[in-house]
Amino acid sequence: MTFSIELDREDDGRWLAEVPALAGVMCYGANRDEAVARVQALALRVIAERLEHREAPAEFLNVTFQAA
Repeated sequence: MTFSIELDREDDGRWLAEVPALAGVMCYGANRDEAVARVQALALRVIAERLEHREAPAEFLNVTFQAA
């Protein structure tokens, strides 16, 4: 399963990265790479939690990310 990452730069210079397919999965970073790394790590934690509680489909066992 491939998750898209949406990126936006705030007025204060911080970057916001979000995985729209996973509610609430968004992170700030000082730069684009940091924001992407943080949101990927958070998304993986959310997916792992869902798998552990059997709340996620088997497709989540193969995950990739694509930054827009």
